[in-house]
Parts: sequence; C-alpha cells; structure tokens
Amino acid sequence: MNKIATSKCWVVDDIHDLLNPAPLKLEMGFSRLASGELLVAVRTDMHGCKGEMLDWWFRYFDSTQKIKWWHPHDHVAFKGWDEKWVKGENYIGATIEAVESLADIPPVTAKLKFHAPTDFFELTAYEKAQDNNWVSAAICSTIGFGDNIVVDAEGDPVSGEMVHLARDTEFGCVLRSRFLLGKPEPGKKIEVSDEIGLNLMRHCYNEFTYLSRILPSLYFAEAKPEAAPTPW
Repeated sequence: MNKIATSKCWVVDDIHDLLNPAPLKLEMGFSRLASGELLVAVRTDMHGCKGEMLDWWFRYFDSTQKIKWWHPHDHVAFKGWDEKWVKGENYIGATIEAVESLADIPPVTAKLKFHAPTDFFELTAYEKAQDNNWVSAAICSTIGFGDNIVVDAEGDPVSGEMVHLARDTEFGCVLRSRFLLGKPEPGKKIEVSDEIGLNLMRHCYNEFTYLSRILPSLYFAEAKPEAAPTPW
C-alpha cells in the first residue's frame, strides 16, 4: 500500500524523483502547499558513514542515552519501541515514541510507525535506484507530534509522513530528508507554523550531523568489528 497520495505534496513532478541524486528545486528549506500542509526538506552530508550504517542505527538505538547521543539538546526521552522492533534485526512495521523539542519549541511526544520503502515507492523504481547506486538506505515512516496523536486503523499517525534517503558517496553518504506535516485529521485541519518548519529543518540537520560523528565507530564496534578499518 502506497502511503503517499500525490507527488505534488512532495514538491516534485514524480515522487520517484526523490530517488534520483540529480538536484531538485527544493533540497533545503520548506514549502507551504496550497492545501496548507508543510513540506520540510533537509540535506545532510554524513562523512564517514554509509547507508547500511544508518539503517542499522534504527535497529540499534533503544534508550534515552542513545537518542541523546543522536541529538544532545533536542532529544529528551525515549519512551519505547513496540513488540515489532527486534534489536539488531528489524524496525520495519515497528512504532516508536520519544519526547523531543525543536530548538526553542518545547518538548512534545513524537510517534513514528516505520514502513518498508516499497510502501512509499514503487518496487521497480526503488530497485532501479538501488541498482544505480542512487539509494543505499531508505527510512520511511508516518509521523505525529503532540499529546493526542491520531492514528488510523493500522496504527499509523495520520498527520505526517517522513522519508530519509541515503546515497553512498566517496566521502560517506548524503542524506536527503523530507517531512510532510499538517495532513488533515478526521474532521480537523492541522495548523503547522513556519516556525515549526524552520526548527524541524535545523533539528534534522543537527541530529544527523551529530550522528555522523559517532555512527561509524558504533557500527564497527557493535555490528561488524571484523570490517573496522585501522587508521594507523
């Protein structure tokens, strides 16, 4: 089931353009859609990291301490994964809750339900991107913020979506992130301010920059010590 309804919501002509490394008209910033929804775009260079490391991170972190490694300022508390998360093995289909702030915006609960990339992109297009080395990891989820997050019958937050697409490069990987916020809830229109868009952009760039500083060492120590390079 494709969770993304239209490409226009993602400020591209075709949703699969996000899989192509060619520059897009929105790589860093936000766009207010005619419907009132907010599309936030972030680009982060993660030196020394690869897509496999990023995918592994979502199979690894499981505590407040670890999410504070990820963002020492904005990440406040880890509230837990559900039973579909298996450490070191799986996060697809799992739901997580955490408390986080966006810079000077006070902390709130965030709920995310993770999906396979093919829930967001057509299988053939995604496989082509992988074959062309355009995508080395895709972290896709529905997302909601606040004290009363509305979810659908499948447990997906209905007011937002998130995509992180990693592409391996010679220096590490580049991460293309997108957040679609303010999707209407049943009988209710959600207002998302420009301030939230700007602070989310800063938050995302900072958290993945922080993560890039520690991820290679964690990955080699915890997942593949035999593959760890020796600097000397």
